[in-house]
Amino acid sequence: MSKARREFTPEFKREAVELLRSSGRPLTRVAAELGIQPSMLRN
Repeated sequence: MSKARREFTPEFKREAVELLRSSGRPLTRVAAELGIQPSMLRN
């Protein structure tokens, strides 16, 4: 049984990128806090 693919709103995506840029924290930490894979945030 495969997992359903999660979808994120454009607003969530913008806020995630802004959080990464403004926080000064490592990408892996921000991704973990958001519950997403680092590659999703990197892209």
